[in-house]
Amino acid sequence: MDTYSLLREFADSWVLLAMTLFFVGVIIWAFRPGSAGVHAETASIPFRNEDAPDTPDGAPQTKELQS
Repeated sequence: MDTYSLLREFADSWVLLAMTLFFVGVIIWAFRPGSAGVHAETASIPFRNEDAPDTPDGAPQTKELQS
């Protein structure tokens, strides 16, 4: 059996199984109980310390979001 056939057979079976298990593991880890708070905190990072529009007198107004 040449190298190409051996590697192809290995990739068709075991590597496919390993990639599938890795994918399922990542999905389970992302949707695990208790991770909603972590995801909500991460999703709000761009909105922290957001600059609000200037006030009528021209002074910048900053608004800090509180979680």
